[in-house]
Amino acid sequence: MAWTFRTRTRRAPDPLVTLRLQTRLGDLASELRHVEEDPGLYARAHHWHAVQSAYDALLREACRLAGVPTEAAPLRATEHSVADERLREELELSSRGWSW
Repeated sequence: MAWTFRTRTRRAPDPLVTLRLQTRLGDLASELRHVEEDPGLYARAHHWHAVQSAYDALLREACRLAGVPTEAAPLRATEHSVADERLREELELSSRGWSW
């Protein structure tokens, strides 16, 4: 009796889902630039944190879809460590052909 091992092949993500995520990431990146460039925006810091949080969550979702390992955001993470992780995730996605 011969044993055969099946390797689990990972299915490619749905291209429409990928495109939707890339489009939304681009929209949020544009919104972040708008908030940063508009000094007269009411509650600017609140808007910036809200958009940045949405961007980070969507970036983690994109990483899961693309098979990029992510680190859970620690409760006491510094802004520097969060920015480093964000950059790493963006570079990993870019290296896999993602753009936004």
